[in-house]
Amino acid sequence: MAIIRYAKDSYELEDDQSVLDCLTHRGVAVPFSCRSGVCQTCLMRATGGTPTEASQQGLKNSLTLQNYFLPCVCYPETDLEVALPDDADAQVVIPATVKSLRLLNDDIMHVELECHAQIDYRAGQFINLFQHQTLGRSYSLASVPYEDDHLHLHVRRLPQGLVSGWIHDELRPGQTVEIRGPGGDCFYIPGDTEQSMMLIGTGSGLAQLYGIIRDALSQGHTGPIHLFHGSRDLNGLYLFAELRELMAQYANFNYIPCLSGDDVPAGYATGRAHDIAFEQIPSLKNWRMFLCGHPEMVRVTKRKAFLAGAAMKNIYADAFNVSQP
Repeated sequence: MAIIRYAKDSYELEDDQSVLDCLTHRGVAVPFSCRSGVCQTCLMRATGGTPTEASQQGLKNSLTLQNYFLPCVCYPETDLEVALPDDADAQVVIPATVKSLRLLNDDIMHVELECHAQIDYRAGQFINLFQHQTLGRSYSLASVPYEDDHLHLHVRRLPQGLVSGWIHDELRPGQTVEIRGPGGDCFYIPGDTEQSMMLIGTGSGLAQLYGIIRDALSQGHTGPIHLFHGSRDLNGLYLFAELRELMAQYANFNYIPCLSGDDVPAGYATGRAHDIAFEQIPSLKNWRMFLCGHPEMVRVTKRKAFLAGAAMKNIYADAFNVSQP
């Protein structure tokens, strides 16, 4: 019989018993609803072993690549070690040295971290960076693993931000910090190289979009890639020169900086990034979407993208909690 390992306990599967039933019958609190692999409420991650192919049917490719599966329809014949998606105990704490700090604009700090152990990640995922053991925040990765030696973060200073304030005011090169991760399914997946891609971001949401774009271009994506990055004023935009350089290097990449405030200078689109995106590209059938920024923008844009023809499986999104101190 296969053994299911969860946390520090091990459970033996009974005949014709799913992983979900095995765990819940032993009192493990796994959220679930339909029990038929449709609602995805019971989503779990295999941290050891391989989930069955049937238990990954209907999941986004970005989830299956990270060994996520549906335990309600998983009947493994070999041992599995499993965890809930947000189980911090299943993530290893990795020390990292701060290599450099530099301002990208008035509010956003570029943080370069050298990990003391190998971390396998994909451009666009996030890590959790800790000020101390009980105080940490999630930051998206702007780096590309096979192009950049270290991890790159873009940290925006928040009003009364406990961690962002510490990073901007106190953190120094040479210090050692602790990180966990990676996490998130908002990243480029090779294949369908001719598929059109739209990326919309606000503020430091550009971090993961910048990583995703570089990753896609480096892996030979040939379809059109349109980036809409928005801010109220010029101070909120950054990496302008780097993105213009990518445009000059790759004919299929287009960067549209968007300003929603007054007195917009020439060369910038006037309005909110997501509104401008749908004005320029009203039909999104068969497009791949990446959204990152303010939660309300992400929520509204996901709905608009779906109504414009984008399939939900092709919409990848991360939202900031902009008020979290």
